[in-house]
Amino acid sequence: MTESMAERIAKARAHLEETRAAIGRAGEDLRNTSETVRSRDRSVEVTVGPQGELTGLTFPDNKFGGMTGPQLAASVLEASDEARRRVAERVMEAFAPLTGPNPHAPEAGGVAIDWEQIFGSALSGGQRTGAGRSRSRLRDEIIEDDTDVTPGGRA
Repeated sequence: MTESMAERIAKARAHLEETRAAIGRAGEDLRNTSETVRSRDRSVEVTVGPQGELTGLTFPDNKFGGMTGPQLAASVLEASDEARRRVAERVMEAFAPLTGPNPHAPEAGGVAIDWEQIFGSALSGGQRTGAGRSRSRLRDEIIEDDTDVTPGGRA
């Protein structure tokens, strides 16, 4: 038994409304999301909000005392880049199920989202090409004497 066109359209519209509602719920959940990350050298802890904005910055145990300005700046950038990447991943995970094709109108295809355009360097951990001193080199300066470093993660 084949569905009539009217039945297919009604089911597709219902699916669209369900998807819209799910997008609204996901958006509301993500409005309150944040990520807190410590730099690999453990000198800086940053918190980033749902739009990648820096909402908190602390210096645990005053470990920054012996650091140069560029070293401290690199630690701040490293931690904030990682936090932004984690927020971006959380957003992509929340919306991934909602981008597939409508099962009642599969010929329409799914929604293609260019996450790189939306999040830019956040997805690559803040690594950008261009002139100037690379962050990787600054990070190397920060940890070259510290062999007891754990990769960045939640504090």
